Amino acid sequence: MNAAAPAPIQAWHDLVRSPEPEKLRALLSPEVTFRSPAVHTPQEGAEKTFAYLWAATQVLRPTLTYVHEWYDANSAVLQFSATVDGLDVSGVDIIEWDVEGKITDFTVMVRPLKGLQAVIGAMGAELQKSAPGQAG
Repeated sequence: MNAAAPAPIQAWHDLVRSPEPEKLRALLSPEVTFRSPAVHTPQEGAEKTFAYLWAATQVLRPTLTYVHEWYDANSAVLQFSATVDGLDVSGVDIIEWDVEGKITDFTVMVRPLKGLQAVIGAMGAELQKSAPGQAG
């Protein structure tokens, strides 16, 4: 992690290193939007976003590595790699935040297709296990 990372990104990295539900909830604006490569429509609100991001911390965190990061005043692009079900996955998290440092928009892009399919399967199972009925 870059020491010059904006505070919301430092907080995100802290969460990824040591996931705690309340840490994640504290990062999210009530009006946050989550955009997933697996779901056609944007997921609106803190509860849906929490469900997806919490599932992602459980699925990706064991092998997640951020390899590059770019920032401006209220947004960042974080390039990552991970392994899911034996498949190498690469992608980016595009994160925007408000003046209070709360995440207002979180967009994920993942490649290649087989890797995305593995992520979709693993995320679906985790969402059912950790937050039944909350995501969709």
